[in-house]
Amino acid sequence: MNYDFVVVGHGLAGAILAYTLRKRGHRVLVVDEPKVDTASKVAAGLVNPVAGKRFAKSWLADVFIPAADALYSELEQRYGQQLYIRKPIYKIFSSIEEQNTWMAKSAGEGWQGYIDATYTQSINQPGIDDPFGGIMISRGGYLKVEETLRLLTKELQEQNLLLPERFNIEHLGLTDAGVQYKGIAARHLIFCEGYQAVKNPYFKWLPLQPTKGEVLEVQTHNFEPECIYNKAVYVVPIGGGRFKIGATYNWREADEVPTKSGEEELAERFRQITSEDFEVVGHRAGIRPAVRDRRPLAGAHPDFKQLSVFNGLGSKGVMMSPYLAENFAEALEGKTNLLPEIHISRYFSLYYDYIKHQNHQT
Repeated sequence: MNYDFVVVGHGLAGAILAYTLRKRGHRVLVVDEPKVDTASKVAAGLVNPVAGKRFAKSWLADVFIPAADALYSELEQRYGQQLYIRKPIYKIFSSIEEQNTWMAKSAGEGWQGYIDATYTQSINQPGIDDPFGGIMISRGGYLKVEETLRLLTKELQEQNLLLPERFNIEHLGLTDAGVQYKGIAARHLIFCEGYQAVKNPYFKWLPLQPTKGEVLEVQTHNFEPECIYNKAVYVVPIGGGRFKIGATYNWREADEVPTKSGEEELAERFRQITSEDFEVVGHRAGIRPAVRDRRPLAGAHPDFKQLSVFNGLGSKGVMMSPYLAENFAEALEGKTNLLPEIHISRYFSLYYDYIKHQNHQT
């Protein structure tokens, strides 16, 4: 019952990290409570090199996208099925102002290899409402996240490397050699709990903001475009005239219950992209672990070095997790340093303030 690493949580971050560590020869145990809807399972799983309304290139897209492409191709070969769907993304302009913003950005951002074309008027795709045109983004796509997690979970089960339960932190013991948990010993434990980290006594000081996101699945008829569409929401074709539409951002309701207001918002956004009739056939919600500075959280606890966190990948998790998992694995092996932008040392001041507050209360 001895392991190199225990990984707590098997959403996308935990699953990719656990797989990466196992691939590097480490003995890994995953502790995860089976759950129907998590943020990872609900997500559309997009890879998009263009971020937001300001048309900035996504952070480290030049390293994240090749790493994602390589890992998901590897998983496709491993499991003998298609998991990563490569599709261009048509980012539709909402106004002349958006056109101008893009024109200014495109002049000096190093977009070669990412943008196939810029349109300043409709490209006349049947059923698509784009009077101001848009940009056609290459190297985009989406991962079948739920299916990928199912396959990785099945492999863990077959190798007896999955403890299917909610992690009970009261049973965690810290030792000079690492950690103990219910008779299990390991050198190191990594929390990949998503938004549940706000309840973790070792890492609750990190600035995670649980953010609810809702996604619709809709059925259309005689409408089967080849692109992913982006105009305030993503419209992802998943075959047979079906689309995933997402996602909302709700900081007020930290639950996984789909809402009528979320459905109405997403349906209205879809109507702004297409005039096609549709019916809602699925509606799900999950909670993302958003971070104040929109960068992931990784690294060892400032006082308890046998504990680490790998979290906060948010809506860019599919794109970022393969590279960041490799970076973290190498750092855990002492072969490199974590990227400073993701290291939790940037928030150590919050930890020391938290400790002072705890000491003051006692």
